Amino acid sequence: MCRLFGMHAGAPVPATFWLLDAPDSLAEQSRRNPDGTGLGYFDAAGQPVVDKQPLAAWQDAAFAREAGDIVASTVLAHVRYASTGAPDLTNTHPFVQDGRLFAHNGVVTDLDALDARLAELGTADLVVGQTDSERVFALITGATRAHGGDVTAGLIDAVSWLGAHVGVFAINILLCTATQMWALRYPDTHDLFVLDRRTPAEHARFEMRSSRINARAGDGPSVVFATERMDDDPAWRPLGDGELVHVGPGLDLTSTTGVFDPPRYRLTVADLNPVAAASQIVR
Repeated sequence: MCRLFGMHAGAPVPATFWLLDAPDSLAEQSRRNPDGTGLGYFDAAGQPVVDKQPLAAWQDAAFAREAGDIVASTVLAHVRYASTGAPDLTNTHPFVQDGRLFAHNGVVTDLDALDARLAELGTADLVVGQTDSERVFALITGATRAHGGDVTAGLIDAVSWLGAHVGVFAINILLCTATQMWALRYPDTHDLFVLDRRTPAEHARFEMRSSRINARAGDGPSVVFATERMDDDPAWRPLGDGELVHVGPGLDLTSTTGVFDPPRYRLTVADLNPVAAASQIVR
């Protein structure tokens, strides 16, 4: 299963990330190595920066294990298990569109219908790879443009369209600008957690570790999202089914629920092709 990690701190903070804490054993790498690792953030000018690489089991995992020291207010990390599209650079998250970063965990099907919708919105040219994820992002981008740049409205519009028109196994999303972050869990197939660290004195030092992503950052206020709890802080909570969380420039946090209908064509693992099904297993 793909891993997501997002952090919005409101102001630039030093952060260190390790993507893929993989053992050296080639046998273990063959079983556990993901199909891509990526780290995205925004530089001092507010421009997105992405460092990503596709990885196969036989490749050197040094890129993924190296610590990357950055200073940024908003960071997005992703470890990929391919469900749609080859494990190459164009299919590796995070993606960049209209100055925003995006990563996705899950599967949607009926890509011909989705491609037709992208053509209607004029964003089909934004898709350079083969993934359903990049298509979902292009749909959100097109809907956001149609809503005059309102990302929240565009995201709700796009995901509502997906829920009504294509097969949906899971659409867990992290989407961010230099000053804002959105997180969505839809439906409740896979976990997505939020940790509100806006009063950091109440929390342990920010040094988190999961099976795939390790992170360490300054002790200032922040809001963190991840596919799994990354430490024993009791404040971690799962997003609800269809819950959309927005973190604004001043770290104001809002949660929206009840706006999405259940997927009309909700899929199970049995409905997926073998590659997609294997990618959705929690490892």
